[in-house]
Amino acid sequence: MRIAILAARQGWHTAELCRALAARGHEGRVLPYEALVARLGGAAPGFAAGETDLGACDAVLARIIPAGSLEQIIFRVDTLHALEEQGVPVVNSPRAIERTVDKLWTTALLAQAGLAVPETVVCESPDAGLAAFRQLQDVIVKPLFGSMGLGMVRVTSEEMAFRVFRTLETIRGVYYVQRAVDHDGCDLRAFVVGGRVVGAMERRAAGWKTNLARGGRARATALSRER
Repeated sequence: MRIAILAARQGWHTAELCRALAARGHEGRVLPYEALVARLGGAAPGFAAGETDLGACDAVLARIIPAGSLEQIIFRVDTLHALEEQGVPVVNSPRAIERTVDKLWTTALLAQAGLAVPETVVCESPDAGLAAFRQLQDVIVKPLFGSMGLGMVRVTSEEMAFRVFRTLETIRGVYYVQRAVDHDGCDLRAFVVGGRVVGAMERRAAGWKTNLARGGRARATALSRER
């Protein structure tokens, strides 16, 4: 099988994917999202990344979509949708990417599924954000889009809240304000495939940010029904 791996850059994660594919007799080819080209109508319609015809690949592995303008992000996700509709397996699916890249949508889906989520307020007005802080007192302010713990701030005073929210106002940001949950520097991540938990890890850190990119440490762990 020939597998296209769309990624923001090459790194250990793409190298490991290529290694695992090669060990199973498959070819993994790492391609940048910036090289995507869509051709519609005409004699040779299709979707490519540089010289690679994505429609001819057996599957597309979609890694993290890099930052870009609104149009660039939409174009990249639209291309994944179009490939999937043509019958090319895309992992993760563009629908799943849309749901999980957006913290508001992710939180809403978790709440709708009956899972406990921290009290959260999402708004565009700095005054509404400040009102949310006054209600919740100790909060984590997060960017709506983002990962690796970047841009997250813990706010515990009104003066700090005012400064953070006014700064976000200057960049036309959205205020994702979530009640802080004390977790003793430890949290869990479960990996679900086909509706079944296939693995889990425990992340630990000295502070409240347990992200590995922010200095956290991870180890494999087993989950119980209570955990």
